[in-house]
Amino acid sequence: MAIPSFLAELRALVGTRPLWLSGVAAVIVDDDGRVLLNRRSDNGRWALIGGILDPGEQPADGLAREVLEETGVSVRPERLTSVTVSPMQHYPNGDCAQYLDLTFRCRLLAGEPRVNDDESLEVGWFAQDALPPLDGYARHRLDLALAGAEHTVFSFEPPVSAG
Repeated sequence: MAIPSFLAELRALVGTRPLWLSGVAAVIVDDDGRVLLNRRSDNGRWALIGGILDPGEQPADGLAREVLEETGVSVRPERLTSVTVSPMQHYPNGDCAQYLDLTFRCRLLAGEPRVNDDESLEVGWFAQDALPPLDGYARHRLDLALAGAEHTVFSFEPPVSAG
């Protein structure tokens, strides 16, 4: 799986130490209510489609780019559904990263989903009552996007006063 050049440059400086990165994920729902998912090549698990934002990239633009690169379909991000922080991710090559994840509900514009790069083993539509196994973090973000709430979900814990 290729990594963006800016990330390769960072890794050359910091090695495998944990990095804080900006990520985007798509919950794409078709007219039949099915959800588009991919099975990742790095860990073999089913997941939301998404990736890392490039420096200076607008989140909705980056998400549309990632979806097109990975699945060959065009989407329109319609609503930010959640802002979350991922668990620390440990990759097979030893790299560690944690993500500020922006999850968007998206509308399909065009294209038939397919494996379109080396980041996916499979891509497919799934009925909401017949989803493949997802890790708890992905399932939580998917559930939030499908709930239909009109507001973005995020966590807020007020700072503890120093007194």
